[in-house]
Order: sequence, then structure tokens, then C-alpha cells
Amino acid sequence: MIESAETRLRRLKMRSWRRGMKEMDLILGHFADGPLASLNSAELDIYEAMLSENDQDLYLWVTARVNGGTNRGPAEISAILDRVADHAAERLRPVR
Repeated sequence: MIESAETRLRRLKMRSWRRGMKEMDLILGHFADGPLASLNSAELDIYEAMLSENDQDLYLWVTARVNGGTNRGPAEISAILDRVADHAAERLRPVR
């Protein structure tokens, strides 16, 4: 049975919000509630591969991008990590 696009998005949102590390729940969950729906099928494949990484590594890779650090993670998921980090950084910017 082939999974529908709607079902896939719901599954990825669930996996994003229930990581096991609260910090990653908040980072990936908010990304899943927003920009995730705009990703194409190939980008969703990469996002899903990223979700297979452990939370401690993901947290370091995303926060390194937000804070200008050097531990940036695997090249295969780099583009998605950039998008997640950009979304997280945007949410952290103070409203004026």
C-alpha cells in the first residue's frame, strides 16, 4: 500500500514532536507545523532521513548553524538542517 502525501506529513509531524529530547521536540515540532508542508517529495525523503539521527547530534548540528559553530553534521542532510536552523533562528528573534 502506498502512503498518501497527507498521511506522510502527519507521520512526520508526529515523529518531529515526539523525539525524546524536549529541545528537539520544540525545534522539529515547530518546523513540522510550518515549513514541512512546503517541502517537495525529495526534501521530505531527506527530512525523514534526518529524523533517523539521534537527538543529541541533531541538537548540536542545528544549534551550530544558529550560533555560527563548526559542527555542522553530515553533508547528505545539510540542506534540511539549514532550513530547520533558519526556522528555529527566526522563531528566536525578538519582535520589535
